[in-house]
Amino acid sequence: MTAHVLQFVELSDRDRKTAKVFGKLGKGDQVEVRVRRKSGEDQVIKLPPEAAALLETALGHLLQGERVAVLAEDRELSPNDAADILGISRPLVVHRMDVGDLPFRYVGKHRRTRLKDVLALKSRIEAQLAAMEALAEDAEDLRRRHGV
Repeated sequence: MTAHVLQFVELSDRDRKTAKVFGKLGKGDQVEVRVRRKSGEDQVIKLPPEAAALLETALGHLLQGERVAVLAEDRELSPNDAADILGISRPLVVHRMDVGDLPFRYVGKHRRTRLKDVLALKSRIEAQLAAMEALAEDAEDLRRRHGV
């Protein structure tokens, strides 16, 4: 059995209702995270603006009831994890690897691909879908206007 790299976090309805949303961060705002240990000791961590923006975005999605996962872009993924991100089947991911659309390497007998390569493929797929939709709209417009 494989261990999945993707670990999603979601909030319960109760947690979403009791959580407080903080307003959009402004320029110059500082964010600190306070951790209260079991011992009663408080630890305060100051976050740089980029990290605070990441937390703001993740919290926003969680409060809307969405599941969130945070991964480093160089993280290696299994074909199953890549399939989850791409929204396609695992066999289709393996096919994309075999035809050279998705770079990968073997770790023993197992294929691994980097998150940034999966996201690049996803971007190309989305661009192709948008182009096909535009082409279909043009064809429909020609049919309506000129009976072609």
